[in-house]
Amino acid sequence: MNRQQFLSKLQRFQELLVMSSVGALPTILLGPKLRNILYSSIFARIGKAVFIQEGVEFINTSCIEIGNGVFIFKGARIDGRGHQNNRIYLNDKVAIERNVSIGCLEDSYIDIGQETFIGPGVCIAGPGDIKIGKRCLIAANSGIYANNHNFADPNEPIKYQGITRKGIVIEDDCWLGHGVVVLDGVTIGQGSVIGAGAVVTKNIPPFSVAVGVPAKVMKSRTNKQLVNTRD
Repeated sequence: MNRQQFLSKLQRFQELLVMSSVGALPTILLGPKLRNILYSSIFARIGKAVFIQEGVEFINTSCIEIGNGVFIFKGARIDGRGHQNNRIYLNDKVAIERNVSIGCLEDSYIDIGQETFIGPGVCIAGPGDIKIGKRCLIAANSGIYANNHNFADPNEPIKYQGITRKGIVIEDDCWLGHGVVVLDGVTIGQGSVIGAGAVVTKNIPPFSVAVGVPAKVMKSRTNKQLVNTRD
């Protein structure tokens, strides 16, 4: 075992020690306050007035930064493992609802902007970089996936053919409805609305309303006119 592997295992042991001691304490027993005090020793940064409910799992906390006034509810899993350069940023007043899964995997960052709401059961996954802007609303059971599997060779298992990673950007003030899927390489422009169940495979211009599989822009929020969707 080399020095880097030893330090990684030591860090994980410290994480498990801290989280096992206070991670399951119920909210009524001052659990959030005790968690904030002890978690400050293992996170890259943790701000003031942070509420972390019991039953939240963190992995590779040295790569995770949490701003002021962040809420993280029961069952969430935030995973920064895979590479020492990984970074997960939860900016001020972000709310992470129950059973949300956020994972970097390798050499990537995930940045969730100020006052953004992530609904129950949402999955946000690298290894491509993911940038979600300020004051966004991501509804329940949506998926944001910044990677894609290669599958050109039918004689080799897809698992072993590697992946591509272009990254995803969701700009400020976007609303993604229930069950929206955003695929790798997509930018969703500021102020856009994506209808429930849509699959976003291409860029969406700012202030658009897009629906369907694959998602198509139906109208603009700025001029209120319907967009020609025959193309």
